[in-house]
Amino acid sequence: MWLDEVDEIFKGYNISCYILIVLPIFILVSSTSPVSASHEFPAYRMQHFDLHGMAFGSRMASVNLEARSISTFSSSRHCVFARLMDLSIETYRNIRGKAGALIVELPKSLSNLTQDEKQHILMLEQKMIYEQETSIPVYFTKYNNVIDNIVTELSTNVDARNKKKSAAETLFSSIAANGYQIVISAGTPTARTDTKIATIYGHLAGYRPDGKVPTIAIVTHYDSFGVAPELSHGADANGSGVIVMLELIRLLSGLYADPKTRGKFNIIFVLAGGGKINFQGSKKWLEEQLDSSEGSLIQEASFVLCLDTLAASDTIFMHVSKPPKDGSPASIFYKNLKSVGEDYPSVSIEGVHKKINLAEDILAWEHERYSIRRLTAFTLSSVKSHKDSWRSTILDNSENLDINRLERNAKIIVNSIGKFVYDIPDGGIFGGSWDVNPAYIDAWLNHLAGQPRSSQLLSTKDNALVVSLQDNFNKYLRDVKITFAMPDKRDPDYQFFGTTGGTLNIYSVKPAVFDLIVTLAITLYLVLVYVVIHYVPVLYSVSMNLMKNQKVKAR
Repeated sequence: MWLDEVDEIFKGYNISCYILIVLPIFILVSSTSPVSASHEFPAYRMQHFDLHGMAFGSRMASVNLEARSISTFSSSRHCVFARLMDLSIETYRNIRGKAGALIVELPKSLSNLTQDEKQHILMLEQKMIYEQETSIPVYFTKYNNVIDNIVTELSTNVDARNKKKSAAETLFSSIAANGYQIVISAGTPTARTDTKIATIYGHLAGYRPDGKVPTIAIVTHYDSFGVAPELSHGADANGSGVIVMLELIRLLSGLYADPKTRGKFNIIFVLAGGGKINFQGSKKWLEEQLDSSEGSLIQEASFVLCLDTLAASDTIFMHVSKPPKDGSPASIFYKNLKSVGEDYPSVSIEGVHKKINLAEDILAWEHERYSIRRLTAFTLSSVKSHKDSWRSTILDNSENLDINRLERNAKIIVNSIGKFVYDIPDGGIFGGSWDVNPAYIDAWLNHLAGQPRSSQLLSTKDNALVVSLQDNFNKYLRDVKITFAMPDKRDPDYQFFGTTGGTLNIYSVKPAVFDLIVTLAITLYLVLVYVVIHYVPVLYSVSMNLMKNQKVKAR
């Protein structure tokens, strides 16, 4: 047989020679590294909720699209993969209207940003959440070397395409380039039916010889807010408000425990949920208290003091809906606040008057919930405007919080309340070892800011954080209770949806032109094999006959 003759040609060569011929074909059509062909990372979905019939955030969740950069996406078949700092408001609007999805890589560190970079992120967050609902899936992912290299590669491919090249160079670049498929498996988000926003409250009972003990209420909310629920840690807004309240409870409960040092006011402490969704916890709690036939201490409160974002600046603002009258409890407290603030030269105390806009569905400050019900109420905050974007950002973490400022502002507020409750004209009641404790502040800050506290994540029964806060109330206060706010099934004020995060799968793929070239190469190879199998024997016979004829002639 002719194959036996061909075998003589390769005699002396082992099987590895044949493998070296075939192996390159498999190398060309396979990934250079099977391990690097697929990656998994946690992804954090953009906010998704309804409030007073208005839709906010991203409406979709599933992604299975080709990754493109900001400059090269062209249709809904593409998922834009970009760094947060490369996004602008106009770019986001364009992506929202044309692309199929958006994946945003966060900066390597949210604490080592310049002031301009922070301002850029703050403005972008507000536009993404409040400007208009987004129909496409939007996810955020934390900085990772692999992710960053992929974003860089997508951008580099753009630069390479923009350069002037010959047709051959362009074809080779198209074949050699890597593409990426983005997959996040998630069902269609559905409205949750298990939403329960918890509000915890308890009180300290005051004493006066005549038995007529007035009441004050101290209120704050414990949830946070940002462009993505699972990235919203809210160290300042409103972790700082919770921390100051807990320090007040710890210090005042020690004095109230002794009949000789019991204060002249009943003090109600209200730790409300749903503060970032129009103060739903306070709304529900207040309705129950004021509409109850049994009566409540809050019904004749001298004032309601709300705490919100207390470490953002060196100014403590007292926000009111109606300026307090001279000699009123609220006016006296403000004077005490200014008096205590004078002991801290770097601190200023200012009053801010803003009327309640009843035409707006969303209230500016928590005290407005109480002012609407004809209670004297005000909010202490270190931000001047309710529109300050620092109250709702993923930048608000423990690294970006000035803990020394929080400790100082806490001392001012605690001593101001102490002066009012004990009617001390000069000096304060706290100092030395019996004062705001930095160790307690640090511990509570780590506990609160160490986990995301968006309302969606805390609105389940027996949430671990809510339970720990309730345990702390039980330790120091009397008649501690918890109430739950749930959206009305027929006409809900607010609505949460499932899916706040997922797994980002990135698959390395070749472009379609690469598959076309490989198909042509394989076809050509098979044709060549066919030709060899069918025509080599004929050629071999012809060549052998020619050789025989030559030998005959030679004889």
